[in-house]
Amino acid sequence: MTTGKVRFGALLEPSPDHPQDVVELAELMEQLDYDVVTLSDHPYWPERLDTLALLTAMAVRTERITVMSNLLNLPLRPPPVLARTAATIDILSGGRFELGLGTGAQQMWGAIAAEGGPARTAGESIEALEEATRLIRALWTSKTDVAFDGKHYRLDNAKPGPEPRHEIGIWFGAYQPRMLRVVGTIADGWIPSSPFLPPGALPDANRIIDEAALAAGRSPGDIGRGYNIEGTFGTGSGFLEGPATVWAEQLAELVLNKQADTFFLYRAASADFLRQFAAEVAPAVRELVAVA
Repeated sequence: MTTGKVRFGALLEPSPDHPQDVVELAELMEQLDYDVVTLSDHPYWPERLDTLALLTAMAVRTERITVMSNLLNLPLRPPPVLARTAATIDILSGGRFELGLGTGAQQMWGAIAAEGGPARTAGESIEALEEATRLIRALWTSKTDVAFDGKHYRLDNAKPGPEPRHEIGIWFGAYQPRMLRVVGTIADGWIPSSPFLPPGALPDANRIIDEAALAAGRSPGDIGRGYNIEGTFGTGSGFLEGPATVWAEQLAELVLNKQADTFFLYRAASADFLRQFAAEVAPAVRELVAVA
């Protein structure tokens, strides 16, 4: 996904009873003109089907919509395997895969360790994410064997490839200053969630990202700004608590203030909700942004 245009998507959550239904929802989202469909990743939950397998199914059942992880659990996914799986999905989809990558939620480290994953501190998990990002990009782009000797990962002249169909963006989730600076330094995009980072906190976080990008010789405008958004259509006065017209005004304001450019409906993406948002909110946001 390129930046500079407002985009809409959803973070779908597979049902334990009918996990394959998310593939049909992805098809519906394409019909409704959404831009991107995403899945979270909890490989330590046995009731969940594999995220990358589901994203592959979505990719082959659709033709236009971008498919994306939001976010993959790095500790349980070796970077070389992840690089090749991501490239494979991108090739099969005709260049429609984006890689959202996470350090692993701190509250899930027990479950991660139970499956043979590493036990990392918060600082070590950020180091590992930085190393993995460099390693993955090298395996996508290098014309020679890849050697890598990091603190958390090591490659001994590994063969690169396959080459993705397009330049896959790597997006991070981040909330704390150190991780936000990593976003600005090396990430292609950022995805926080509104329940954990409300709109009022976005300017300070974006400022940290922008400053880190400039310090690294990057343009802040090249970094996508995603936002997992949660709300209800109602009569409240808070963020995304009012009618569709208020949703449109609030989201357009975030776009115009350069706080977000891609919105993912979070936790409430039933078929009916997806239809209502596509009909009443998305076009209104685009119109408000276009005339501003």
